[in-house]
Amino acid sequence: MNEIAKPSIEDVGPAGETSLLETLPRLKEAWTPSSKVVRFDNEPLKLDSGQQLPSFQVAYETWGTLNEDKSNAILVCHALTGDQYVVGKNPVTGKPGWWETLIGPGKAIDTDKFFIICANILGGCMGTTGPASLNPKTGRPYGLAFPVITISDMVNAQVRLIDHLGIGQLFAVIGGSMGGMQVLDWAVRHKDRVFAAMPIATAARHSSQNIAFHEVGRQAVMADPDWCRGDYFEHGRVPEKGLGVARMAAHITYLSEEALHHKFGRNLQNRDERTFSFDADFQVESYLRHQGSTFVDRFDANAYLYITRAMDYFDIAAEHGNFLANAFRGTRTRFLVVSFTSDWLYPTRESRHIVRALNAVAANVSFVEIESNKGHDAFLLDEPEFFASVAGFINAAAQHRGLQT
Repeated sequence: MNEIAKPSIEDVGPAGETSLLETLPRLKEAWTPSSKVVRFDNEPLKLDSGQQLPSFQVAYETWGTLNEDKSNAILVCHALTGDQYVVGKNPVTGKPGWWETLIGPGKAIDTDKFFIICANILGGCMGTTGPASLNPKTGRPYGLAFPVITISDMVNAQVRLIDHLGIGQLFAVIGGSMGGMQVLDWAVRHKDRVFAAMPIATAARHSSQNIAFHEVGRQAVMADPDWCRGDYFEHGRVPEKGLGVARMAAHITYLSEEALHHKFGRNLQNRDERTFSFDADFQVESYLRHQGSTFVDRFDANAYLYITRAMDYFDIAAEHGNFLANAFRGTRTRFLVVSFTSDWLYPTRESRHIVRALNAVAANVSFVEIESNKGHDAFLLDEPEFFASVAGFINAAAQHRGLQT
């Protein structure tokens, strides 16, 4: 296990791939990430599938200062298409961090008081080992040779990182959507290592409807001729059309009908009349096409397949007699469960199911349903009530733990 130096492009991969790296900046991040990296050599990671990774690496970023007794660390878990760049400029997109509304100096999660950690998930494409990473056995990208992973596998990789940082118990673990699934896994499988947990806009298992949406996206990717059965890098190709369609379909689920209507209605895009063609006549069509085209510039198609499959397999109760409360039995973690009224991807009933299970074992749990018309993505947007709820929970938990706030 060691912090690794960042090699130059010329040091990475077989000869002749420099041009592909120059064409795809995100591939450079998969191979030589800009963020901090810890490599675990000869420390196999056993996976739920029964397979193992003989060695792997975790790419991560941190903000704030870890206090002397290492009691102020907060782990942020990112969602499906997120990454470790919670705060600051993303090296691929150049855009601000995805949770700068919530995290930073003086914000709800104050980096002047807490030490924030966010790692790219196992299976991701921003530096942590995944299907776009170089397979040490071949020197080529893993592709479909990468083993299928689960949310628990992602968390187990994060545990290795937290161990590397010398942190015994995290003050808090927080995350939304798939990040919320990771929070729940931490709280169930690593009870003694989480003082406070905040699962946001998430569920204790993936619904059949959500599995169905993911399957549509995966089939779109795999139907693209440029997917090449997962070996597209070998052929210098990228399944842009299939991945773009997958992103378009998924993005619809992140918004509410009200939000779409309010933003676009049936307005035409840069025209006064219908064209009677299959161009993007409507603004909403143009918006979705833009979402699809920009997504392929920052995300790997195979990573999308692996991560969505991990979410589909997620079911905490399954290993506890299909009784969710059993999963939380014995917990001493303090919980804040958050949902949003217009989130139809992970509706409030899913959060209430988690809360009822926690209540059944007399856990310390608070619950808030935020009124919002922004849909599932509301947890990433400007929602003052959400910020106030997070700040109140974090500050109360810090006071209970004896931290200076």
